[in-house]
Amino acid sequence: MPIFPATSMPLNMTQGVSAISGKVYDLHMTILYICCAIGLIVFGIMLYAIIYHRKSKGASPAQFHESTKVEIAWTIIPFIILILMAIPATTTLIAMEDTSDAELTVKVTGSQWKWHYQYFDQDVGFYSILSTPRDQIDNLAPKDQHYLLEVDKPLVIPAHRKVRFLVTSEDVIHSWWVPAFAVKKDANPGFINEAWTRADKVGIYRGQCAELCGKDHGFMPIVVEVMEPEAFDQWMIAQQALKAQASEQAKAQLSQTLTMAELMTQGEQIYVSRCAACHQPNGAGLPGVFPSLIGSPIIKGPATNHINIVLHGKAGTAMQAFSKQLSAQEIAAVVTFERNAWGNNSGEAIQAADVSKLNQ
Repeated sequence: MPIFPATSMPLNMTQGVSAISGKVYDLHMTILYICCAIGLIVFGIMLYAIIYHRKSKGASPAQFHESTKVEIAWTIIPFIILILMAIPATTTLIAMEDTSDAELTVKVTGSQWKWHYQYFDQDVGFYSILSTPRDQIDNLAPKDQHYLLEVDKPLVIPAHRKVRFLVTSEDVIHSWWVPAFAVKKDANPGFINEAWTRADKVGIYRGQCAELCGKDHGFMPIVVEVMEPEAFDQWMIAQQALKAQASEQAKAQLSQTLTMAELMTQGEQIYVSRCAACHQPNGAGLPGVFPSLIGSPIIKGPATNHINIVLHGKAGTAMQAFSKQLSAQEIAAVVTFERNAWGNNSGEAIQAADVSKLNQ
């Protein structure tokens, strides 16, 4: 627990809710008090000299050029102060890097512009995506309290258990940052950085990507829900059951034939949440960066080419592979929507079975 009481001043460092955040807060306050003490002494002496040794008081300036004793003193004293500051700082840094004996390991993968969480040894994983309504982003509706800090699926961890994070990236450099945990680790493609936390308080904690990662860097929030251990265990069981249910549902969808209206409705929802960040809500894209979907060759060409690029992405571009992010029916719906929205009007209705054949 922190040695120093937390203040309510918003300009001070947050105390946080984890063992490490408490250590970081204590270190911050220790260094702050040392610096304040040094400042009081130095500026106090300066103020005294200015007031009582000014020319108008008849003071005569000292006539000397060096003092070995003073030089030794102002070398040794700062050295001792730095050592006193370095000891707690080093201890805290070592503790921050000690990810051993973790009771739960979560792989955190950043990509433009979302996070993926994979629970090791649990066979549970999901994407966490910004859920702020588009109307708020476009200034068409009032912004709520958690504007740009809300997601469809938060990361869930247990309280009072040590949780290790393995942080990496699929594309560019991101940074996974949750201030309440005092955790901030760069997500580098091809590398894994480790961090850990042990949250002592149940609640919902928010963070953001802290590394400029492209156009929608500010649309990549982090939400972590801390549950009591018993509630977390029940949540994990429910997630495993949902995964099994989703697998059976995906198999059943292969034999379903949806109407054009059903595909367009579902496809529009998926497009807004997964595709609009790059290709824009109106499908016009960003010239030179993200291609337009209005009358483009991929839209007007064979549907199989369109499905393949959504399934497998396109090398050398920002186009991601969605084969592991969306179900066959979801891909069928979004492809149908793209081929019939914004005046494209291909008239084609893609079904889940069509997608499954190309994803063998």
